[in-house]
Amino acid sequence: MRDPAPNPSPAETALVTGASAGIGEALARRLAHEGFALVLVARRQARLDELAAALKAEYGVRVDAVACDLAQAGAAAELAATLARKRRRIDLLVNNAGVLEQNPFVETPVSRQRELVDLNVGAVVEMLAAFVPAMLDRGHGRVLNVASIAAFQPLPGLATYAATKAFVLSLTEALAEELRGSGVSATALCPGITATSMLETAAARNPRLSRLPPALVGDADAVAAEGVRACLAGEVVCVPGWINRATTLAAGATPRGLLRRIAGLVGRATL
Repeated sequence: MRDPAPNPSPAETALVTGASAGIGEALARRLAHEGFALVLVARRQARLDELAAALKAEYGVRVDAVACDLAQAGAAAELAATLARKRRRIDLLVNNAGVLEQNPFVETPVSRQRELVDLNVGAVVEMLAAFVPAMLDRGHGRVLNVASIAAFQPLPGLATYAATKAFVLSLTEALAEELRGSGVSATALCPGITATSMLETAAARNPRLSRLPPALVGDADAVAAEGVRACLAGEVVCVPGWINRATTLAAGATPRGLLRRIAGLVGRATL
């Protein structure tokens, strides 16, 4: 599904959450390459400042770095108000900030479960509520929500994480239809396993993850390039990589009960 979207002008600004590392950093670099000015958002100000300086030097675009914990209620609205005072109009919103936890549900503290829900779901909803209305008023804007191929099936061992990404995918698809014809588009980027610090952290806790075949581990820059291309083209769902696309197609064609059993076998083998 596509909605025509004009090419970005030099005056357009993209806001990227979770921009300090991994796919978020790669998305920021790709958007700078496309000529967007940037607002980088994450919790680590020092890392954001370092990245902002590098992107300014390499691409000659304006880059602002704003430290913000989006898991905190009201943080998105406060961020929007701060940018409004600075007259920073956001033309493309990238909701990338997120956390992952690989562990059986009953062995994961409820506080950690809430962290996943608050950031992976709550922050996305609040950011959309804070920035999409202004895009609609202008009749122009783009949203790129980073979900995952985990959104397409239940994943024992990643139960809450996969559920949060299913929420993001469903929300994006519904939002895309609500926005159809408005000049504002919504895209869900659904990468597979990607070489990032998040994967490194998970592998440190579970050595089996470090033995994944290289063909199954995507490159963050390639994921970002495909995601930005899809967003600018107005595509609703983007699954980078032929292995990931085949996986999601197979998931859609497999009876739900069988899919659940297969996911259970795989999940138990990796815990």
